Amino acid sequence: MSGRDGTRPESDDAAAAAVDRVFRTERTAVLATLIRQVGGDFQLAEDALQEAFAAALTAWRRDGVPDRAGAWITVAARRRAVDRLRRDRSLADRAARLAELVRLDGQEHPPVTDDAVGALDDHRLRLIFTCCHPALDPNARVALTLRTVGGLTTREIARAFLVAEPTMGKRIVRAKRKIATAHIRYRIPVQTELPDRLRGVLRVIYLIFNEGYSAGDGDRLVRGELCGEAIRLGRLLSELLPGETEVWGLLALLLLNDARRAARVGADGGYVSLEDQDPALWEHDRIREGLRALRRATSPGPYQLQAAIAALHLQASAPTGVDWARIAQLYDALAQLAPSPVVAINHAASVAFADGPRAGLALLEPLLEDTRLAGYQPLHATHAELLRRDGDVRAAARAYERALELTSNALERTELLRRLHGLPGHVQNPGPAAT
Repeated sequence: MSGRDGTRPESDDAAAAAVDRVFRTERTAVLATLIRQVGGDFQLAEDALQEAFAAALTAWRRDGVPDRAGAWITVAARRRAVDRLRRDRSLADRAARLAELVRLDGQEHPPVTDDAVGALDDHRLRLIFTCCHPALDPNARVALTLRTVGGLTTREIARAFLVAEPTMGKRIVRAKRKIATAHIRYRIPVQTELPDRLRGVLRVIYLIFNEGYSAGDGDRLVRGELCGEAIRLGRLLSELLPGETEVWGLLALLLLNDARRAARVGADGGYVSLEDQDPALWEHDRIREGLRALRRATSPGPYQLQAAIAALHLQASAPTGVDWARIAQLYDALAQLAPSPVVAINHAASVAFADGPRAGLALLEPLLEDTRLAGYQPLHATHAELLRRDGDVRAAARAYERALELTSNALERTELLRRLHGLPGHVQNPGPAAT
């Protein structure tokens, strides 16, 4: 028995696998193209694309998987967008949108050429820059990027960020509405705007990774799905903007940090500090990819400097062989380029390892006196570590207790309690908590 086009029908499993493969590999490009074709209407494009994938499951079981599955999905989604526009008479520009979609649908499908691939890249870049537009709330940028570019469901995003699904759904809807009401243009920034806008895009991807790498709340130290999604977005951006050195710096940072994911959590689910990790558990293919990306990050930007620090940790033959003096220099350069409390704390911790705990404590003093950082947990955790290394057990205990008051993550709490309870006796150096 054969399908209407002469192909053999697929089994349910084969058709489902093909739909899943196309969803993972081509969804972003198809959605970006469709949003462009429907006049920047995110919701219409998403709804039409979802219907197209559902239709593909039925059609491909019956007729077989087409040779150009992505093109099949694009055409099916565009036709469903036409159907939706015909039913919705409330849109002021409905006729213009319909005319454009019908015109596109009447064209023969052109072969994939270098120009066509370049157009796809443009569409995907438009999508990324629109989702990360500075007019949107920062939390909305993260959620919209994961939903639209990453393809995560609202439920998956809500679960990753530990908020209710309806709350996350409203956040995404508000972002889409803002794009429409503020007339945010669906375009790649012009050359003069690109540096600032690109920094915002990189920041969104970094925030996604950071939430996965060191979860702020809950009972897991690492949320691997968010780390993986940030890396996928970083790779996509490096493909689309291969000449932007800081894109490579960010990708290198993500890969080098994520390479240690399996080693950061012990068999009992507890936190494992860097010097106690088993290097055999590190993902060495990911390390090599990260180092290749770092070599392409030729300018000393913030992400490149952080990636260089991560590389020094990974390339040391043993914990005692870490070049802390060089790491301290890199943190000092990072503090000049992109000052922040996180950078200042890690600079102090690295100086403590290079020159002794009192040198690090001296750098922490101004931060501890800053009332704006009174509730910043990593500051107090690092302060406790340096006090312990300096032998001031009583002050270290107070600092640990303050850090515990400010900790929401269950695994971080367990680790801080372990360090606190180990203070009276001999404690093997666990390293700075903030690093």
